[in-house]
Amino acid sequence: MQDFFVQLSRYFRILRINDAVDILIVAVILYYMIKIVRETRAMQLLKGLAIFGIAFIVSSALRLTALNYILSTTLQFGVFAIIVIFQPELRNILERIGRVKVGNIIDLNGGDDEALIQEAIAAVSEAAANMSATRTGALMVFERETRLGEYISTGTLLDAKISSRLLENIFVPNTPLHDGAVIMRGDKIITAGCLLPLTANNNLSKDLGTRHRAAIGLSEVTDAAIIVVSEETGKISIALNGSLTRNLNEESLKKALTKILTKNQRTSDALGKIKFWRSK
Repeated sequence: MQDFFVQLSRYFRILRINDAVDILIVAVILYYMIKIVRETRAMQLLKGLAIFGIAFIVSSALRLTALNYILSTTLQFGVFAIIVIFQPELRNILERIGRVKVGNIIDLNGGDDEALIQEAIAAVSEAAANMSATRTGALMVFERETRLGEYISTGTLLDAKISSRLLENIFVPNTPLHDGAVIMRGDKIITAGCLLPLTANNNLSKDLGTRHRAAIGLSEVTDAAIIVVSEETGKISIALNGSLTRNLNEESLKKALTKILTKNQRTSDALGKIKFWRSK
């Protein structure tokens, strides 16, 4: 043990500033990579690879020739298997990395007035609460850094100021636009009746319907915040970065949207300080 500390002290004596910076950068990259894959199938893959790696080291140390050969061969071809099997997860990781901007990690609509955003949040929260009371299904999307042009083009252009009454009217059952999603930018409703991509995650709860799966699906490929009101239960949920937060009320929804959308929360959101809980 004493020899270990002696060697450690020698190492720190020769450690240069650029070495420390190098280690710090690698640690930060690994931390954020783990955060990105933590709630995906890729995390299970990493656990499996870790077990294979440990088994390989143990088999080498114990000179288990046959087992070591099998494990080394498996690990060699494992890289190609990862690319083929987990292509959606790898694409999602690259898309999230590509959305990061130095000095402007999250910028809502290029500088919309804070008061207008707060009004929009209040209107959406009120509409969600009213539709929850009447069990009116709804799907409302707040666009953020990632532009949603390909999804906006699938709906009907409105370009109207966000209001609780307008949102509630759009989602009245059996009306032309009630089945799709509303996409909002800043304090404006851009389009209604939009089609969103469904999640490919098969591990979701069976009680989640098409609206919830569409909300999660869009949140997996963009940084949008998606609000869902369940037609069956009236429960309010919000999807962000592939995670679904459920059982919200008007006040908790307003607080969550404020943390996500307002400028004075951009830094804390970018650093992952806003944490969403999963209902069980």
